Amino acid sequence: MLENFGGRTNYAKRLARVTAYIYEHLDEDIDLAALAEVACLSPWHWHRIYHALYGETVATTVRRLRLQRAAADLANTTLAIEDIARRAHYETVPSFSRAFRAAYGLPPAQYREQGSHARFAEHANAGENPMFPIEIVKLPALRLAAVDHVGAYIEIGRAFDQLFGTLAARGQITPGVRSIGVYLDDPSAVPEERLRAHAGIVIDDDFTMAAPLEPITVQAGTYAVLRHKGPYADMRAAYDWLFGEWLVRAGHEADDAPAFEEYLNNPRDTPPGELRTNIHLKLRERTP
Repeated sequence: MLENFGGRTNYAKRLARVTAYIYEHLDEDIDLAALAEVACLSPWHWHRIYHALYGETVATTVRRLRLQRAAADLANTTLAIEDIARRAHYETVPSFSRAFRAAYGLPPAQYREQGSHARFAEHANAGENPMFPIEIVKLPALRLAAVDHVGAYIEIGRAFDQLFGTLAARGQITPGVRSIGVYLDDPSAVPEERLRAHAGIVIDDDFTMAAPLEPITVQAGTYAVLRHKGPYADMRAAYDWLFGEWLVRAGHEADDAPAFEEYLNNPRDTPPGELRTNIHLKLRERTP
């Protein structure tokens, strides 16, 4: 039975339930009819609405998220490739390898050995100071409209889906919108299920704020900006290098503020190897 919702915002709310369901059931077979029930929309038309709002089919979303999780497993765990393939819902390793290579540009074993996460780790282990692109910049305070995320950082996309679905339904997406992820906890010290983050966009004074969006402020100050190119699954190694190698060697001290990332392109229409992310680490001001 359809809920008696009115207005474009209610479509965003219903489809936000769909994206949450997809994230929570990636290990299961996801049925389109079941998702229509989750959305409380007509099974004949809901998928067309989803595609129009998010720019990809549900099948593409599920495949992209499963491969993204597989990339994180390859980069950050020692799970066997056979187990990762099964977790990504591929019956054989060759079929998984073909799909992974098409998305990430390398077969799984080679990605595990040669992805950008491996290059960061190699330099850290060798005690080298490679010229990864880092710039010291002064930033003004940034006002954000954000949605909270709790859980694995690799899954912050679910909060961004809710954010952009809400913005699209309200007609609040403007050209050149800047996407920001603010990460409040240290994933090496806080259990994955309790990690906190915000998925937001930069706003101006004319922006109208309403639930589920909330105002967040990114502090002004001096930041080290690591310009990362590659899959989001490689980011943990970039952070390890930034904190464990660059910060120490550069003689800077991290300030008491969360790191944030700015996403310069869209994972829905950009190959993982071409994703560009600026990682921002606030630095304590040096005294003369």
